[in-house]
Amino acid sequence: MTKKERYDFLIDYFLEHRPKAETELVYTEPYELIVAVILSAQCTDKRVNMITPAFFRKFPDAVSLSVARQEDVFEVIRSCSYPNNKAKNLIGMAKSLVKDFSGIMPSEVEALMTLPGVGRKTANVLASVLYDKPAMAVDTHVFRVSARIGLTTGAKTPYHAEMQLVKHLPERLIPLAHHWLILHGRYVCIARKPKCSECGLTTVCKYYKSLRKE
Repeated sequence: MTKKERYDFLIDYFLEHRPKAETELVYTEPYELIVAVILSAQCTDKRVNMITPAFFRKFPDAVSLSVARQEDVFEVIRSCSYPNNKAKNLIGMAKSLVKDFSGIMPSEVEALMTLPGVGRKTANVLASVLYDKPAMAVDTHVFRVSARIGLTTGAKTPYHAEMQLVKHLPERLIPLAHHWLILHGRYVCIARKPKCSECGLTTVCKYYKSLRKE
């Protein structure tokens, strides 16, 4: 099976079985999404969604967050991972957003990456979710699932995986494919014991084929 055939099968499968896929983070506008995505680093979306309602009541916009004390932000987000570092980054992000972008979330990945706490993965999430840009965010789920299925080959870093994925996916489907792979990794192709019996991609999956040979 060629790589193109593998990609075509995956696209056809998900267009049929998950034509709509979106982030599980709860948000209503760009400021809320960037806060949620920063909080979600090494933390579950479920935990983030428990934290953000109180956070947005206390810091409803970038201006209020930009003048907040780090200890006050820490108190609200202390139940997530790395709350000290995230509190610092959230305030820095808000300051930069207000000062450098007049409070308007930039749409380009490079501009987003100038915000404190926003690396390439977070920038790609924001660009694709908010602005439907063809940006592929590679988190642990995307990295694992892509390698197992055979969508990527020999990718050593998330960036290398990203470059392979965007090369083979139709540009218009990249924002959707990002969620396909995340959700598949979160609920089916899980890290320790993938649920191959529930997976509709075993026909093209290199990992599944390797199991059959054992």
